[in-house]
Amino acid sequence: MPPADLVNLDIVSLLWIVLRTFVVYVVLIGGLRLFGKRELGQMTPFDLVVILTVSNAVQNAMIGTDSSLTGATVSVGTLLFTNWLFNQLGFRSPAVRKLFLGQPRLLMHEGNVLEGNLRREGLDEDDLLEAVREHGFDKLSDIGEAMLELDGTISIIPTKTPVLRSKNRRTHVHR
Repeated sequence: MPPADLVNLDIVSLLWIVLRTFVVYVVLIGGLRLFGKRELGQMTPFDLVVILTVSNAVQNAMIGTDSSLTGATVSVGTLLFTNWLFNQLGFRSPAVRKLFLGQPRLLMHEGNVLEGNLRREGLDEDDLLEAVREHGFDKLSDIGEAMLELDGTISIIPTKTPVLRSKNRRTHVHR
């Protein structure tokens, strides 16, 4: 005997779930674009709290009062399909890719920090210095170019060969 939520399928209700889920997806993508690529990089505890509360807040907007397995499955399927669709559109159309994903932004050029670009992305010189150190350099003068990538990471192109530091400075003690 199939579960009750599979027997009482209401196609109109399911289509509303599809529409609401699609709208939530588009709004979230737009919000992430407005708040910049920095939000997509390494997360702080505050970012995790925002993600968890946003997911809880949009759940009811997507499935409404339908708490059935079918409703959840339709919503998840819509999210996955919408994500696939946007990826397909983005790969085929540079204009769509730029609209939804943005473009990498140059943060340093020929050793000069581009303050305006840092501000536009919600970054400051300390954030840039952190990325420089993560790439094995000690100071900004070691860097020729720095680029904020679409995934929120900062790529570094040095002016010279890096002096790599050990990530693990612990010494092993034998007992």
